[in-house]
Amino acid sequence: MTPRSDKGRKLLDWMVKAISVCAALLGLFFLGWILFVVIDRGIAAINWQFFTKLPMPPGMEGGGVANAILGTMIMTALATLLGVPAGLLAGVYLAEFGKHSRLGAWVRFTVNVLMGIPSIILGLFVYSILVYPFGTFSGWAGGVALSILMFPVVARTTEDMLSMVPNALREAALAIGNPRWMATLSIIFRAAKSGLITGVLLSVARVSGETAPLLFTALNSSYMMKSLNEPLANLTVTIYQYAMSPYDDWNQIAWGASLLIMTAVLLLNLAARFAVREKKI
Repeated sequence: MTPRSDKGRKLLDWMVKAISVCAALLGLFFLGWILFVVIDRGIAAINWQFFTKLPMPPGMEGGGVANAILGTMIMTALATLLGVPAGLLAGVYLAEFGKHSRLGAWVRFTVNVLMGIPSIILGLFVYSILVYPFGTFSGWAGGVALSILMFPVVARTTEDMLSMVPNALREAALAIGNPRWMATLSIIFRAAKSGLITGVLLSVARVSGETAPLLFTALNSSYMMKSLNEPLANLTVTIYQYAMSPYDDWNQIAWGASLLIMTAVLLLNLAARFAVREKKI
């Protein structure tokens, strides 16, 4: 076997580093471009009326998206209540109880498939079981659709974080007489706390910008929410409808709502990064 020259290895190393740096800079460039455009066009729509008023009829200036903000928060909270506990339990099973079992392998495969399914397909599925049979769009259906999107993210993150906890900690917890469930909840969970919080925050950030599932489930509304059993206003569908409208005022509100969602997603991602950094320290 002929050894490679030092110059060749150094040249290849330099080329890979240069390509990596260029790719990172390209990603940062587009991220900065998106941030600049959204802030530049959306900041003019941000005012007190934007957060407190209902949408105005087509052709009339003014109004806000108070109902859409409230609807988005309610459906996100509902999805979190449904998806996070189920994801945590699935992750605990995969990491602690079914790690090498056949059922665990099938559960892991199912979670991986769910992570790759397009959100519009999940929205159509929820439409077929919660919207079409009852004859109405609803906030419940929107929350369920978003919870299905959250479930695999939380499950995979939980499994990965719990798998990183040293086995010696599990053995020590069991050696002092703790039952398996108590050792998992009081000791293993505490050791992986930062990673688990990161998974929850990332799942919330993912569903907060989803539009396709809500078009099939919650749809939208121009009124303040009265019940979860009726169509519910939300920011993402409002952005879609306002951005496609021929009215300049609605286009401006769409940019403002985009800025609001983008800010929320960035804050959640920063919080997740902070949690990981705290864990490493």
